[in-house]
Amino acid sequence: MLITGSAGLVGSEAARYFAGKGYDIIGIDNDMRAVFFGPDASTKWNLTRLSRELGSRYEHHDVDIRNVEAIEDIFKAHARHLRAIIHTAAQPSHDWAARDVQTDFTVNANGTLNLLELTRKHCPQTPFIFTSTNKVYGDTPNSLPLVEQEKRWEIDESHAYYDGIDETMSIDQTKHSLFGASKVAADILTQEYGRYFDMPTVSFRGGCLTGPGHTGTQLHGFLSYLMKCAVAGQPYTVFGYKGKQVRDNIHSYDLVRMFEQFIESPRRGEAYNAGGGRHSNCSLLEAVEMCEELTGNRMRLIHTDENRVGDHIWYISSLRKFMSHYPRWRCTYTVPDILAEMYEANKDRWIN
Repeated sequence: MLITGSAGLVGSEAARYFAGKGYDIIGIDNDMRAVFFGPDASTKWNLTRLSRELGSRYEHHDVDIRNVEAIEDIFKAHARHLRAIIHTAAQPSHDWAARDVQTDFTVNANGTLNLLELTRKHCPQTPFIFTSTNKVYGDTPNSLPLVEQEKRWEIDESHAYYDGIDETMSIDQTKHSLFGASKVAADILTQEYGRYFDMPTVSFRGGCLTGPGHTGTQLHGFLSYLMKCAVAGQPYTVFGYKGKQVRDNIHSYDLVRMFEQFIESPRRGEAYNAGGGRHSNCSLLEAVEMCEELTGNRMRLIHTDENRVGDHIWYISSLRKFMSHYPRWRCTYTVPDILAEMYEANKDRWIN
């Protein structure tokens, strides 16, 4: 397996999972997360742990996905033996993107294009998996008829999207954020390579992707950063919507199992919404309560009326399309499960 962003949340989960299935892992990661968000967001700790756990099954390349020549050398060395390409490397924050649009776009769009083109050139029938985002829909979800409840925004049970937003939602005439725009470009490129060149490609449009391997920061990694603040006694800033904004959260393990289903039975140019759905979702206020219960600490919240640009008030993914194509898959983790595992895995590191 070739995995980009292999020291990040989803990349490291995929590396461990598929190494456990007997695959050797070719990992590509140059710790750009530390460049984006500072040294506290570095993934070096996760790379060290990954290398120690997987040993000879893991081969690491400290390479930027924008470096075509270096990436092509890796393809030339391994293309004949690749079972799948899992592309998780990205600039992941819509706040950060506005600070450096060129870097955001070249990493997310051009980097993806490099990988697609090298796949077409060297191993066109190898399944190509791209981790996209629900930000491809921009702020269109905010136009839904939402109802304010005590601790969350919600949608009426009679609404077509009550069980989750599906892939028929338009990505046009909406404010995506610049991050969303760069991911739209990569998402459409991935679909187009599948349809135009008859390659097995897929875009997974993730909601909140999370798990104990997440290096959460204020600008990215909602649950991880929230739990870190709860454990360390740091203040947490709530941006708009009274803290009642709702997200579905999918554990990286469940997402990687979606990847596995696609690899076993690939399709051409697909796109799937990927999140916790109705099985695993919460509002920010509900997540705060869960963190306080797990840690025994009262959280210090700073409320601001200004929401993040293009941010969603309510987003729950519909998983119907994916499950109709891959009926064996089920989401196994809930938000309380995720937070409990996150707490146990990281409390000592965060306290220190």
